[in-house]
Amino acid sequence: MEEKTNVMRILEQKKIAYVPHTFAAEGAKSGLEIAALFGFDPARVFKTLVTVGKSGAHYCFVIPAENELDLKKAAAAVKEKSIAMIKSRELLPLTGYVHGGCSPIGMKKALPTVVHETAPRFETILFSAGKIGFHVEVSFADLQKVIRVQTADLTV
Repeated sequence: MEEKTNVMRILEQKKIAYVPHTFAAEGAKSGLEIAALFGFDPARVFKTLVTVGKSGAHYCFVIPAENELDLKKAAAAVKEKSIAMIKSRELLPLTGYVHGGCSPIGMKKALPTVVHETAPRFETILFSAGKIGFHVEVSFADLQKVIRVQTADLTV
């Protein structure tokens, strides 16, 4: 039996169809490397970024791996004066995930989550399953059944 992550267990509990994608993890890979590895259009491979707003609140942004987060657009999407990336060392205690294995599903505390506006255009999108070397492919509609998300233009 192949190893399952918490993200996969959560999807199964909610009866959400997903396709697991795994690779030998010799450290975190970029989204572009993952797209090439699985033969995906890089625009369908998403990365999960955790930020902190000027208010001190934390937010999760899910954007195409080939793009950079536009901090001004991100701040506007969550009605903050400004947004900054959290420090790497803060990621694990806050989310339960390590850098390169952060998923919008199954964080220790559900963060307000904004997904880039292109996600609903694809039949499925690929994102981390919560562990380096593990990704899940899910439809955007199904992702919305698992976590509360909004969409916005978030990239540079």
